[in-house]
Amino acid sequence: MRALKIIPVIVFLLFVSWESSSAQCKAFAKRDCLPKLSGYTHDGNYHAAVLVEGEEAELYKTFYSDMDYRVAIVGDENLPPVEFRVLDANKNVLYTNKDKNYANTWDFKLESSQQLKLVIKVTSSGQSAGSSPANGCVAIMFGFKLNN
Repeated sequence: MRALKIIPVIVFLLFVSWESSSAQCKAFAKRDCLPKLSGYTHDGNYHAAVLVEGEEAELYKTFYSDMDYRVAIVGDENLPPVEFRVLDANKNVLYTNKDKNYANTWDFKLESSQQLKLVIKVTSSGQSAGSSPANGCVAIMFGFKLNN
């Protein structure tokens, strides 16, 4: 019977800690990632999550023709570099920042509107097996410019 009283408390604490980390990541996105969109209009969405070293996340986004875009992806300073790849519907890699010294922005323009897949991965630092992997916020933001 006592265990039944403790379970709601544990669930509540997990929810509060998740909400707190989500709010911290949104603040991180505004502070560290939004300035990377300078010169572009932010689309208004704040995509941010806590990722662990070696972890991968995916995001799908529709982009339209006749617009210039900037993707900005910034990881917390205690994380190793963040790799990101952009793939089309046929899984062709349109861009990877791995070849560009893990650049945190990419500017592009599409000839036709399409949905793209962004694959974000926190690289591994190669620390010893005894230490715990790093974790921290990773923010992804999008900016656009209309072509006149």
